[in-house]
Amino acid sequence: MEGDLAAGEALPSIRSLAKDLRISVITTKRAYDELETAGYIETVAGKGSFVAAESQAMLRESQLRIVEERLLEAIHAAHRAQLSFEEVENMLRLLFIEG
Repeated sequence: MEGDLAAGEALPSIRSLAKDLRISVITTKRAYDELETAGYIETVAGKGSFVAAESQAMLRESQLRIVEERLLEAIHAAHRAQLSFEEVENMLRLLFIEG
């Protein structure tokens, strides 16, 4: 979700990952299946699993959702503090430029 893996990048085999994490192969397989169903990875028979190209769009959508949630929290806090829109806008502008 943080974009650390590039589209097309190979993932460890299910058995290898299960061994490294010391968890069941069945649990690992289920996790890979769920990632594939969600569109984050693609599995090619005989070749393995890879980061899906579409995951970049999904990643952006996920990041947008997080920003929206945090902005809503900030808006609620601003309302409680009785800040004007202009005050919040100025704060956002300053923080965005400095960030």
